[in-house]
Amino acid sequence: MDPSLLFSKAKEYLPPEKLAIVEAAYTYAFNAHDGQKRKSGTPFLEHPLQTAITLANLQLDASTLAAALLHDVPEDCNIPVSKLQEKFGPEISKLVDGVTKLSRVEWKQEVAASSRESQAENLRKMLIAMAEDMRVVFIKLADRLHNMDTLDVLPEERRHAIAQETLEIYAPLAHRLGIWQIKWQLEDLAFRYLEPEQYHDIARMVSARRAEREGFIEDIAGILREEMSKAGIEGEVTGRPKHIYSIYHKIQKYASMGRDFGDIHDLFALRVLVNDVSDCYKILGVIHNLWHPMTDEFNDYIANPKENGYQSLHTTVLPRGTTPLEIQIRTYEMHRMSEYGLAAHWKYKEGAKPDPHFEEKIAWLRQLIDWQSSLGSEEFLESLKQDTFSDQVFVFTPKGEIRAFPKGATPLDFAYRIHTDLGHRCIGSKVNGRLVSLNYELKNSDIVEIMVSKTEKAPSLDWLNPDHGYVKTAHAKEKIRAWYKKQERTQNIERGRAILEKELKRLGVDVTNYEELGKELDFGDVDDFLAAVGYGGITPHQIALKLAGEPEQHLETHAKISPPTKTKSSGIQVLGVGDLLTHLAKCCHPVPGDDIIGYITRTHGITVHRKSCINIINEEEKERLIQVSWGEVADVYPVAIQVEAYDRVGLLSDLTTVIAEEKINIISVNTQYKEDVFTMYATIEIKHMTQLTHILNKIMGLRGVINATKSQDDRVNISS
Repeated sequence: MDPSLLFSKAKEYLPPEKLAIVEAAYTYAFNAHDGQKRKSGTPFLEHPLQTAITLANLQLDASTLAAALLHDVPEDCNIPVSKLQEKFGPEISKLVDGVTKLSRVEWKQEVAASSRESQAENLRKMLIAMAEDMRVVFIKLADRLHNMDTLDVLPEERRHAIAQETLEIYAPLAHRLGIWQIKWQLEDLAFRYLEPEQYHDIARMVSARRAEREGFIEDIAGILREEMSKAGIEGEVTGRPKHIYSIYHKIQKYASMGRDFGDIHDLFALRVLVNDVSDCYKILGVIHNLWHPMTDEFNDYIANPKENGYQSLHTTVLPRGTTPLEIQIRTYEMHRMSEYGLAAHWKYKEGAKPDPHFEEKIAWLRQLIDWQSSLGSEEFLESLKQDTFSDQVFVFTPKGEIRAFPKGATPLDFAYRIHTDLGHRCIGSKVNGRLVSLNYELKNSDIVEIMVSKTEKAPSLDWLNPDHGYVKTAHAKEKIRAWYKKQERTQNIERGRAILEKELKRLGVDVTNYEELGKELDFGDVDDFLAAVGYGGITPHQIALKLAGEPEQHLETHAKISPPTKTKSSGIQVLGVGDLLTHLAKCCHPVPGDDIIGYITRTHGITVHRKSCINIINEEEKERLIQVSWGEVADVYPVAIQVEAYDRVGLLSDLTTVIAEEKINIISVNTQYKEDVFTMYATIEIKHMTQLTHILNKIMGLRGVINATKSQDDRVNISS
């Protein structure tokens, strides 16, 4: 282990007396870890040394580098922190103690990787450590980066758990702190372990056309350098390849648009570095004169910096016909800030004056500290992931005050962030002076105005329905739930029972034992379960997921690059045996999750019905009924739905468009009109009950729709 790289990097910015502290810490750690090996067989000291090198790349102070070198000494060498304090003083020992405490919490989390309670507790401890001294978290991020680099030696289950936590918590935290250098490495490493096939597929596809793309970038960079020289602007123009995980997200976005990897041209971007802000805008004008800009792809993060301090101009142009190219323009100082984030601001930086605006830059952290003490583990974890660790948009109040929100936030989220009562009384919203729906997605630079009721008003439980998209932030959801929790328990139970009955009827599911359903959702008492449904603690969406036998989560799992092929097999097993001739009854349209039974027909094999089907209940020849199960589920299943709505121009078009947007196939459609009420009977193909409840909810959101349910029409004869 050669520490020369660490010392040479530290020597670039540390004075000799501070460098001596780092050298002393290395010697102490070398002696303490002497003879110890990592699971990979390499000397143990390699880990703290690489952690310190990462922090030296961020040009952090001598105390941080020393603490990084010593951070495993108390845990792995049985040397108490008090001994380190005697040798290195209170500042370094306190940093080591902070990292050690975080590591202990994390070890518990790895043992029970599925425990959200443990993960939330881990985050609480991390926030407290950040509030006391943010350098603790800088060390922890560098520590996690080297651990991810050497994850191969661990069992697969632990590798997966650590990678998942890295992708959900540590990479977004690095992003929130603005440390791009660490963020992209954590994302790529985590993605490699979570989705190895996709990771290597993308790496191969990128490599296959690298020379062609690099040639394209260099040609464009050469043109831009020449134009900069003519305009008298000094600066650098370089190509920047996109990273594997960001390409993965771009592939998913393109797939949703019906395009494939070959259509993605902007796998590389150009970065322009200049001396001052005025040159940033000058070169922007040069670029837009050279090539046609895509107006929807321009962001001015210089005038409106991100909350983590990031500043840059982003524009996308078409230098060769329809081939888009992203160009980032920033000053050298902005570039340093974008790479190092808050680490570049750090108030203890050697030889630098403290940043007078440092506290403003971590205002979001102070807000989190306040939230973490008042929220339960589930709500805190959801709030952190949704509201803090996500891409952001910046909007304005009518008075011109800027507010940051997670991408996808709505006017209702805006209202609740300004004041809880403003959210409760919201009846409409204006964006840029125009009326918009409450589920409108806010965009950068929108000016948002909330219209309120003059009298007290209860929030709508429909606002919590994820398929309607009214609120996206955990903060707003919690305020709505809190309002309903304060209502009388008997009212919540009655409301919950009505909501549950309506949802079960809409899905065509027969569940009479609410107590059993409540137990499946971790409620020991049926009244507690119904009350939770009544105040929005349990949503109809979660109930549908449980009935479908799926995990309670909203996020899509990592999708494969190529879509799955459709199978013709029903997947039905008769008495545990597959490959027998079966087909699904047209009278009751069973779907996975329904209780089913088979009926032996005379000429068409076995027809599969719901057990509650009226034809099964009235069947006289009970000996023709046979036990069947879903077995391996098929790709799609037909299901009949019924939609009632007030007739209007364009209604049928809107209905079919909503279904088509969800990539659901319509097998047949019949319509009826009676006294200005339009009724549509349709048979659609779905994959599971969750998809059914999702599409029914979207249909219910259309203007004029009265009801949308799974059809209960059992009139077709059983022998057909």
